[in-house]
Amino acid sequence: MSLRVAVSMDPIEKVNIASDTTFLMMMAAQARGHQLWVFEPKHLSLEDGRPFARARRVSLRDVKGDHVTAGDFEKLDLEDDLDVILLRQDPPFDIAYITSTYLLEMVHPKTLVVNNPTSVRDAPEKLLATHFPDLQPPTLVSADPVAIHDFFARHGDCILKPLHGAAGNGVIKLKAGDRNLDALIELFGNISREPVILQKFIPAVSAGDKRIILIDGEIAGGINRVPEKGAVRSNLRVGGRAEPLALTARDREICARLKPVLKEKGLMFVGIDVIGDYLTEINVTSPTGAVQLKAFEGVDATELMWERIEALHAVKG
Repeated sequence: MSLRVAVSMDPIEKVNIASDTTFLMMMAAQARGHQLWVFEPKHLSLEDGRPFARARRVSLRDVKGDHVTAGDFEKLDLEDDLDVILLRQDPPFDIAYITSTYLLEMVHPKTLVVNNPTSVRDAPEKLLATHFPDLQPPTLVSADPVAIHDFFARHGDCILKPLHGAAGNGVIKLKAGDRNLDALIELFGNISREPVILQKFIPAVSAGDKRIILIDGEIAGGINRVPEKGAVRSNLRVGGRAEPLALTARDREICARLKPVLKEKGLMFVGIDVIGDYLTEINVTSPTGAVQLKAFEGVDATELMWERIEALHAVKG
């Protein structure tokens, strides 16, 4: 079965093929005989109620610095010319990102969009996790300085981060009684009108921030991201170190709780973050970690994803 697949992503020429999950997804698709195109969100358009994109046909190879050959731009009708669209552009989750989900949802599920653009828009990573308060550490979402100060006074050491940030950007640890809180509230407010997240600090982060990949709600596996000594951010982009992960009973309990919700929402490729015994984020925009998982465990989460997509397409006929 050969599927026509387009990937909505940031410029493919700039990806780091040694660690990029989207590139691994595309390499797996190519190996399975699927046709591949790429387009950037800025190349999405809507005319007379029909979404289309200016896209380029691509062929890939695992050669650093020479990993892609791209054809000329061509116009693709997202409903008639494609079977699958991978929604994989990186945050920020801003109005441009949200607009792309509006256009893509006009063709889903006739053209299968992974992840479901409606759910991506309605359940951004840090907010979807708040639907499971008993799995989270104490968490506040607010732009109100009074509410922020009250939470901080009650919980002591906290992590402050932008609501729609990604890759560890803007994550700050505040020690109990820190007098910089007002300045930080002002700084975040000058950058954006969005609320921030304040979350009780989990000391277990020193042992790592677990990234567990779920395919259609099922566990594919996970990695442990360990921060540099003295740091609180474990993201690989900012110096975190990836290690193999043995899932605990608590990890599996969290995944089991999430499974029916993820399946219902059409969130097929998801990366959740767990620190100690607590769920901190459910990443649905462009989750990473598949390359490291494959290296450590020999498990290719992207192959599992394509098996599921192909099965759905076969049922649809």
